[in-house]
Amino acid sequence: MKLYLDTSNTVTILKLDNKKYEQDFGYDTAEKILEFIHNKLQENDQDWHDISEIEFMSGPGSFTGLRIGAAIVNTLARDLNVPLFDHQGKQHKQIIPNYGKGANISSPRK
Repeated sequence: MKLYLDTSNTVTILKLDNKKYEQDFGYDTAEKILEFIHNKLQENDQDWHDISEIEFMSGPGSFTGLRIGAAIVNTLARDLNVPLFDHQGKQHKQIIPNYGKGANISSPRK
């Protein structure tokens, strides 16, 4: 089963083969996304080890969303020993998110 994950916007998009699921977690993405993926796998009579490849929307997009998504797909691909692709079809050993711009770091207060 191919897993596709897009966490670049406020609405998370998960595809399992040709079935698409969308969920807005608000500020709770990090806490709820793994349970969401697991529940959708179970709805399709699948489990983590049934994932045969992973594709990730690596950006540009939300800094926090991309960091959360990249951590998940990198960990799953490594632990399940499955190929990992970005949204352009390029295979990676590890996804590095493309935030679309440099970090917005403010000056120190003192």
